[in-house]
Amino acid sequence: MGYGKGYGKTILFGEHFVVYGLPAIASALSSSTTAEVQVVDGKGWEVIDQRPATPGYKEKKYDEAMQSIKNVIKHMNIDVGCQKLEITFSGDLFAASGVGASAAQATSLVRAINESFTLMLDDEKINEAAYEGEKAYHGTPSGIDNTASTYGGLIWFVKNLNGGKNTMEILDSGKRMPLVIANTGITASTVEVVGDVRKLKEANPVIFEKFFNEYYNLAINAKVALLEGDPINIGKLMNQNHKLLQEITVSGEINDKLVEIALDNGALGAKMTGTGRGGLVIALAENDEVQKNITNAIEMKGYDAWKTMIG
Repeated sequence: MGYGKGYGKTILFGEHFVVYGLPAIASALSSSTTAEVQVVDGKGWEVIDQRPATPGYKEKKYDEAMQSIKNVIKHMNIDVGCQKLEITFSGDLFAASGVGASAAQATSLVRAINESFTLMLDDEKINEAAYEGEKAYHGTPSGIDNTASTYGGLIWFVKNLNGGKNTMEILDSGKRMPLVIANTGITASTVEVVGDVRKLKEANPVIFEKFFNEYYNLAINAKVALLEGDPINIGKLMNQNHKLLQEITVSGEINDKLVEIALDNGALGAKMTGTGRGGLVIALAENDEVQKNITNAIEMKGYDAWKTMIG
């Protein structure tokens, strides 16, 4: 039997902008998806999915999840014509749009297969295989989710638009900071939302050039703030990033509502994360007490929220 783990992630800065070659900063979460792979008699593969999830999430993503598994098995050259893989997913990562659930699932599977068949893959090869799994969910993914899921920590990421190797830099903030993740309960289609942004950009190139320049400067400042462990400035930059995401129409009304609740209850900064138009919102807290207050306030409004750390 082989065992694997893939970390969840949150994008602190840069969702959607990263698709156009601009830098993004992601943080892995302590929560993870785990996979167990057992080789048994038969052929093909079957899945037992025990992950906690937003209601309807696994059903909506079922076809993509099955294709992701197929992509990984094919990429890793595992012959399922004369043997059968029993795959069980579990863990404490709550599957929802924006938390890197698909990448965590793919990464955990790759690691479990790697261990089960003693392939001796290093992290770079693990990441490559997980990326193949991500293609089933995102078409042409940026690669940031599987990179965070594989390596953990804080990651500065720039996609190479010419097809070359992406830039990935591990950041050491030297400071762990409390974060709240709030779940809107809505699962959005990444492919659809990314497509809508592309159409809007093509129709408004001058305006988007302004957005891109503003975001680039924001990302540079965010990198410095994270390296210096400056939560006050990080929070301010999160708020600015959320306003830009509103401008490109990916933050829905419910996202904005949760951001407002978090800020009203002491968050240093808050923003949507991931696909948007639902999914998740993140809020940075100054300390554990404020983190608890934010979480309680969101839950009192009827939404799920949980506490984690970045850095």
